[in-house]
Amino acid sequence: MIDTAAPLASPSEYADAVATAVQAAAAYYADGATPLGDDEYDALLKAVAAYEDAHPDQVLPDSPTGKVAGGAALGDVPHSVPMLSLDNVFSAEELETWAAGLERRLGRPVTAWCVEPKLDGLAVAARYRAGRLHQLITRGDGLAGEDITHTADAVLGLPAELAEPLDLELRGEVLLTQDQFDHANRIRADHGATPFANPRNGAAGTLRAKDRPYRIELTFFAYDAVGPDDLAHSALLDRLAALGANTAATTAARPRPCEGVQEVQQRIDEIAALRAELPFGIDGVVVKADLAADRAEAGSGSRAPRWAVARKLAAQHKVTRLLGVEWNVGRTGIIAPRAVLEPVVIDGVTVTFATLHNPADIERRGLMIGDQVFVYRAGDVIPRVEAPVLDARTGAEQPIAFPEACPRCGDAVDSSEQRWRCVRGRNCQAVASVLYAAGRDQLDIEGLGGTRAVQLVEAGLVADLADLFTLTRDQLLTLERMGETSADNLIAALATARTQPLNRVFCALGIRGTGRTMSRRIVAHFGSMAAIRAADAETLAGVDGIGTEKARVVAAELADLAPLLDRLADLGVGTAVTVPTAPAAVAGESGTEGGTEGGEGEGAESDGGPLAGEAVVVTGSMTGALADLSRNQMNELIEQAGGKASSSVSKRTTLLVAGEKAGSKRAKAEELGIRILTPEEFAALVAAHLPA
Repeated sequence: MIDTAAPLASPSEYADAVATAVQAAAAYYADGATPLGDDEYDALLKAVAAYEDAHPDQVLPDSPTGKVAGGAALGDVPHSVPMLSLDNVFSAEELETWAAGLERRLGRPVTAWCVEPKLDGLAVAARYRAGRLHQLITRGDGLAGEDITHTADAVLGLPAELAEPLDLELRGEVLLTQDQFDHANRIRADHGATPFANPRNGAAGTLRAKDRPYRIELTFFAYDAVGPDDLAHSALLDRLAALGANTAATTAARPRPCEGVQEVQQRIDEIAALRAELPFGIDGVVVKADLAADRAEAGSGSRAPRWAVARKLAAQHKVTRLLGVEWNVGRTGIIAPRAVLEPVVIDGVTVTFATLHNPADIERRGLMIGDQVFVYRAGDVIPRVEAPVLDARTGAEQPIAFPEACPRCGDAVDSSEQRWRCVRGRNCQAVASVLYAAGRDQLDIEGLGGTRAVQLVEAGLVADLADLFTLTRDQLLTLERMGETSADNLIAALATARTQPLNRVFCALGIRGTGRTMSRRIVAHFGSMAAIRAADAETLAGVDGIGTEKARVVAAELADLAPLLDRLADLGVGTAVTVPTAPAAVAGESGTEGGTEGGEGEGAESDGGPLAGEAVVVTGSMTGALADLSRNQMNELIEQAGGKASSSVSKRTTLLVAGEKAGSKRAKAEELGIRILTPEEFAALVAAHLPA
């Protein structure tokens, strides 16, 4: 494979690079199945261009430089006006140089700029006659494209009829959102088809597909039009939205007019920070001269307009080799596969491992050891393997071996569900279960760390959560390096853990499908452990956000945990009762199993409070009275004060608590007009509910 980062030192290397780039472009613009990631392709083009600058007499006629879509000739429907590509810049310095060059060409400063996300999909032209969609065409080589009108009815955001009876040509990007991509791969799996490697690959293949026995929805975003020539670009986007076309104005990364390059750079940084939260992929940010007069005066070259440029962002998709698969056992006995990868840098991070979800997912994707695979990473999300590059297979690839026994204890494997599990369940990973239960956001048992948990399990003193509350001082003193002070401190910490709110006890159980947030919701909904245990799957599904599938898992887990829950109840752990937020006509709900939680129970939101009806998001570092609270404690505080805690800003959010270095969530809240409080202002609002 060509080293895309190395300079080209000879005519033969240059010829190989041109051939590789042409092949990659043809695949990329045909079905998205290119063997190169975005970064590698960009680096290869830069190397080709650099060689051609130094050796102009050796330029090959099929070189991709200076050509729209890298010279990939696709389709035979002529465009009314050429659909050009964009030149790229890769740093703030390169952007400043480009902007300065444009202003020199104009002989004056650019009046205004418009900054918008560069969507990672396929460019199309949609022709309307008298307001009705007449034809949908791919960009192709910029001069002619392919007629894909047969797919138009599956493209959301592309109106079949405009709000006015105009002759107009919309230009925009068709893509798969992440939800559409996941849904598309489920549909393909149901029909025995190979999963799409990534959303762009899926969009390209779907737009060109004919006679499929299933339908896959895509999304259209308009970014230009042929017809209205005298509008500022920002005004044109507003006009297109008024006509019924979907635009990026509906997203957090919406286009925004800017004055001066400094403000442009700031908006680029804001959009880049939003990247991981967007429901679709972007591979850069587009900067355009906003006013029509500036654009007309700047003009266009044969490949790209002179008044617009793409500020490329680091790729989140890369191609690397799958070297192996490790099978790890989690605290609940789940046997999870993990991909071992040839190290690859994605978005500035070296990735050597990635998630593979479960055995069924491996089979659905058709992965083999030795495959070249697409790897995806967005922001802080764990990298995942998406699909193999089938055209890169050599025949030397080997099937992935699935475990026939539990990799940890050697017992049998329950493979009846998609996620395989050791038949011993939590007993297979007692240390992990104990450590999870003792964690700060669960029972917060100070002094119970990894070494101590291993000692307790290996000594036979602890096999599950309930055993922790039967420990005696004399038992602890038998452990190596356990002095009297340490033993007393641990006994005291365990006594404190007995009084933790019910949501923390429930979370400490480590039930599949639940975590800190869902545990709070379940406890708030039912009010007591007895009511939770008495609920069937249908009743559990009534909890906000749990859903029928997760409810079924939780109900089954609660049944499996019945002996443990009985022992905890006998020990007085998790027996507190609060007023539920929803009626739960089940036995034990109104019992007196240990009284209330002194006004700090999870059911407090039913009694109103300063945050009643509020949907609250916390971001940044807290200060003042909130400085020592973990994010989980902040969420508990919100719900005790009557609000609902959330991790992401959306139109449903009503309040953002923004600490130091708040970042993209604050920017999104400002765009949506959401009320924003400092930590000090929020602390004053919920003062009555602050921990002592």
